[in-house]
Amino acid sequence: MRLCAANLACRRGGRDVFAGVNFGLAAGEALAITGRNGAGKSSLLRTVVGLIRPAAGAVVFEGGDDELTVAEQAHYLGHLDALKPALSVAENLRFWCGFFGGKAKTVDAALAAVGLEGLKDLPAAYLSAGQRRRLSIARLVAVQRPLWLLDEPMSALDAAAQQGLAGFMRAHLSEGGLILAATHGPFGLDADHELRLGEGDAAPCPVLGQEEATELEAPRPAPSPGAFRS
Repeated sequence: MRLCAANLACRRGGRDVFAGVNFGLAAGEALAITGRNGAGKSSLLRTVVGLIRPAAGAVVFEGGDDELTVAEQAHYLGHLDALKPALSVAENLRFWCGFFGGKAKTVDAALAAVGLEGLKDLPAAYLSAGQRRRLSIARLVAVQRPLWLLDEPMSALDAAAQQGLAGFMRAHLSEGGLILAATHGPFGLDADHELRLGEGDAAPCPVLGQEEATELEAPRPAPSPGAFRS
């Protein structure tokens, strides 16, 4: 399993955010995306997961399910926690389990893993910022997906919660998962690779060479009808 980006570029509001981004990430590896504020770290994650259309380049998830998009095989943890304030802690997680195709029986175990089992009946509106973040992290635990895209994952977490998230990330990598994390500092892992944005017009990553990136970006033939499962 491998996630590759070739000559990726992003343009927002008439401004070039980044260009010439190449990387390749294999199963069991983590990539730290770093750089100054406004360099495009969040935009890169959103481009990879399909929330932003790239201005140029391509993203390919090799070894995944050919019938699913990158987004359908990924967990995206952004700055916003994507919670309904009127729903309880358990109801919020139960919704996301259903949305992601998971099983409701995993809800209690996931809440216990992030230390929220005692608050499962509390409306999400009453949670602190750190508790809201932990509830969002519970999605990663409740439903297995191979690719984790994490934007400032340690934001709002206390020391104990940071250690817990670091443990979840290490377990995910040990099982062959992949992690892309946008961060300004330590995020609980020694990343296998670092991609630093904002240093010049292009931000190449040595994980993927230019020749390989060009080959990856080239159009590919459409799969034959027999390649799809019935």
